[in-house]
Amino acid sequence: MKIDAQLAATVAAVIDEGSFEAAARRLHVTQSAISQRIKSLEQQIGRAVVVRCRPARATEAGEALVRLARQVALLEHDTVAAFGLGDAAETGAPRVRVPLAVNADSMATWFLAPIARVARRHPIDVDLHRDDQDYTARMLESGEVMAAVTSEAEPVGGSAVTPLGVLEYQAMATAEYVEAWFADGVTAETLGRAPFVDFDRRDTLQQSWLRVRGVDPWQVPRHYVPASHDFSEAVRLGLGWGLIPSPHQSAELVDLGGPLIRIPLYWQQWNLHSPLLDEIASEVAAEAARVLAPL
Repeated sequence: MKIDAQLAATVAAVIDEGSFEAAARRLHVTQSAISQRIKSLEQQIGRAVVVRCRPARATEAGEALVRLARQVALLEHDTVAAFGLGDAAETGAPRVRVPLAVNADSMATWFLAPIARVARRHPIDVDLHRDDQDYTARMLESGEVMAAVTSEAEPVGGSAVTPLGVLEYQAMATAEYVEAWFADGVTAETLGRAPFVDFDRRDTLQQSWLRVRGVDPWQVPRHYVPASHDFSEAVRLGLGWGLIPSPHQSAELVDLGGPLIRIPLYWQQWNLHSPLLDEIASEVAAEAARVLAPL
């Protein structure tokens, strides 16, 4: 069976954009043309490739087609770059979408700088997917992204793995907050009453820290602030205590003691020879070595 690259790219566009209508706008065709392409492909392979919901999502067969489309686009970029024809804007070379998965704290503290450097040199459209570092590898496995910052050291689906370093967290609060809630010391009793700032319901850092201190985290009041910069700002404003990543720590915050939380991070990418992906990996690793603690 031969899969038409244009049809695979159509599936990827539907999944990226979330609907047939949005995919049509991106590909500069009618919504009817998108529907016909998807229907033709499903008839060819004898199974559904897109779950028609909002947002649209890929079936298992669709995930394989999305991976194919991304790999074709990546190889096309690398081939054009190898011709040495100059800037893509001058040669009319197509831009390539580069979907990447990254945890929120890395995105907020160090990850964007290396990506911006690559984007200045190559005609890429970066599509960042944010999730907890324990879950980003799943996006790589499904083909949703080409590479991911993850806490998983074992390669996912034969991916290439590069150690990045350790993002360190300390429990911190303002001096005023410490005076109000920990006048008798940072003990299991006072921690059981003092409200803390939690990232979201998938984040377990604060809960893990409390358990080490002998506190049931689900009995402690909390505020949910699901954005990394805003999380740190909430702690600085005295909303509660929280685990602050080392790049966001400042002299205005007081260390509450307790265990230092160390999250090892790794770069996993498709095991596909691609100068562009390798360049992204090199920039990411260099920035991580500058900002993160060594593994």
